[in-house]
Amino acid sequence: MVELENIGYRIGRSWLVKDINVTIKSGMLWGLVGPNGAGKSTLLRLISGELLPTTGEIRCFGQPIQSYEPKELARIRAYLQQKRDMNFPFTSLEIVLFGRHPYLNGTKETDKDVSIAKGALQQVDADMFEERLYPTLSGGEASRVDVARILTQAPDLYLLDEPTNHLDPRYQVQILNLCKSICSRGKTVITAIHDLNLASMYADQLLLLRNGVAVACGPPQKVLTLDMLSEVYGIPFDVLPHPDGYSWVMPSLDTL
Repeated sequence: MVELENIGYRIGRSWLVKDINVTIKSGMLWGLVGPNGAGKSTLLRLISGELLPTTGEIRCFGQPIQSYEPKELARIRAYLQQKRDMNFPFTSLEIVLFGRHPYLNGTKETDKDVSIAKGALQQVDADMFEERLYPTLSGGEASRVDVARILTQAPDLYLLDEPTNHLDPRYQVQILNLCKSICSRGKTVITAIHDLNLASMYADQLLLLRNGVAVACGPPQKVLTLDMLSEVYGIPFDVLPHPDGYSWVMPSLDTL
């Protein structure tokens, strides 16, 4: 469980997020949605422990996030950043093995660690890149390797900042199906996502942000409403029922 109580983060006089109060139960997929600059990435960085809040407290599994030792924290939560540049000539397998670092205690990876890393590459259909140098991969290929890295970390909490970036529809669906599978095992996924239709299809709960403030929170059908979306994004939307039961969201043709 993740609890955010009166969370705010300020730089100078500007609040990047403010007055966030959310309880995220284990076994659920939460989506953070909202326009550019809404505070999604900042909120993920706060939950990860990378940033300390200006106000409020974040608790992971009943314990304040800042009370964890770094290695202990790395074992319970994995954080996939939006910007993931790596220019050193590591192979994809070596990149994925970084996810085992919290368990090594300064020792070399064991055969078990390598097996876990190779299994993670297979889960994201990237095992063919095992010996490829990471800087030679396309954006989509590198994104799948990055997801494999956090899978090897084997945490209880996954924090993903735009994990479907650079991916074609096949791999977007694959990654989000994997997220649902992770949640089915009692673990938690919190992901920032721009594609409102994917958010509608996959998220159990959505937190809609604007200018760092939570303006709506709940199941996708209650958050992704015509009036709410038009107000937050500043353009008219059409929201239609999809045959599979979720909402189909698109900017209105009136905006063209």
